Amino acid sequence: MVSADDQGKLTHFNEQGRARMVDVSGKEATVRIAVAETTVTMHPSTLQAIKEGRVGKGDVLAVAQIAGIQGAKRTSDWIPMCHPLPLTGVNLVFTDNGKDELYVEATVKTEGKTGVEMEALTAVSAAALTVYDMCKALQKDIVIGPTQLRSKSGGKSGDYVREN
Repeated sequence: MVSADDQGKLTHFNEQGRARMVDVSGKEATVRIAVAETTVTMHPSTLQAIKEGRVGKGDVLAVAQIAGIQGAKRTSDWIPMCHPLPLTGVNLVFTDNGKDELYVEATVKTEGKTGVEMEALTAVSAAALTVYDMCKALQKDIVIGPTQLRSKSGGKSGDYVREN
């Protein structure tokens, strides 16, 4: 059997084809930044209630902000093959289209041997799920997504920027 490392791909499998956490001990530590985004689509009245602070559970965006930061910090607890990382920065930004879409963007940074793409994706996902949780009494059919990596920099694989 050819190992995953010999193929140059699928490095999360060992020589028996079983899942493994990749050994990053030989990699160079670099500054790594990832930006992810998601959309939360809802009725205009729900978005307005969020913006005006009229949601019964409290300040939706403040709680979602904390949930996103906490999600980024705890990604390795959620995603089995992720390394626990010492994050140097996590920032979430919320914007809207003034109608029915709330946009969530997370920028996550570290100086380390592996990237922070999963941490950025987890951050926006946790924030969006928190928005849903806090607004579900107002609206059950809120839609989350698409959720996607917008960009990443640092590391051996270089930079990536999603084309629109």
